[in-house]
Amino acid sequence: MIEIVYQTKDFPPADRFDRWREWTGHTHAPVDVSSEHAADFHAHKRALLLGPVTVWPATVQPLVSRRTAKLVRRSDPEAYNLTLTLRGTARATWDGQEAEYRPYELYSQSTSQPCTVWVGREEERTVQFVGVEIPRDLVALPRRSVDRAVGRPLSGREGVGALLAGFLTRLSADTSAYGPADGPRLGTVLADLVSALFAHALDADRDLSPEARRQALTLSIRAFIGRNLHDPDLAPDGIAAAHHISTSHLHRLFQDEDTTVAALIRHQRLERARRDLADPAQRTTPVHQIAARWGFTHHSAFTRAFRTAYDASPSDYRRATHHP
Repeated sequence: MIEIVYQTKDFPPADRFDRWREWTGHTHAPVDVSSEHAADFHAHKRALLLGPVTVWPATVQPLVSRRTAKLVRRSDPEAYNLTLTLRGTARATWDGQEAEYRPYELYSQSTSQPCTVWVGREEERTVQFVGVEIPRDLVALPRRSVDRAVGRPLSGREGVGALLAGFLTRLSADTSAYGPADGPRLGTVLADLVSALFAHALDADRDLSPEARRQALTLSIRAFIGRNLHDPDLAPDGIAAAHHISTSHLHRLFQDEDTTVAALIRHQRLERARRDLADPAQRTTPVHQIAARWGFTHHSAFTRAFRTAYDASPSDYRRATHHP
């Protein structure tokens, strides 16, 4: 995965805002920015390149971003920008409309449409957010449908919005585990999630491509499994019922995932247990308690599964991790 960092601290205070303004004014979707903090502007932005999709975590001082009709004519990549606010607030105006956005709400913009965005209030020290730029052609919905959803606040705390928010925050928190080939794959997943979110907002699932629906449902199921690993009764029948699908449909979803539902549950439980065994803060917690915490009801079965997965018993793994 390719990652590029932009930060104003690399420059003298008097030059920081001018350099930031230069960066934002020379992208393929240029904007003009202003700020009451221009005398010593602080901002940090990363660009995570996922094939044609870009994720940009950022922390900035309050500013105003204007994409005018002149700037649209100068350069328009024909993309959608979707932004998850993590800390602070935002407000936008476009085409005679206005909306305000609170933490963990998502707001969207079209690069083809002039708009003005107030990022943060003057009393807020900094604003933190994660943005996504996705080419319009990758959104699996008709453009006329998506344009109806652009600008409206979308919740990042529930439903598909929570899935997208979790994906973005986890991805931006740590990219060290991803290799160059993972970027385009993650971009595909992200495009399907964005499509699903727009469709949910429009109540337009009938317009969503079958592949995007399948991907969104599979991600929802994976998240459900992750939240319920502690339940020893977690099984395909219950997972299917929770998502209002048949068990056979559930198994078909995972045919293309190179795993089965049962194997996924077992792998995630073992990974959580392995993490806890390696945690120095839990070195006095008995192994059987850690196993039970993650849904293993039989200690002997847990020990066999752990040894098969990691070539060591849980106790030996813990000793080797704490005393290499």
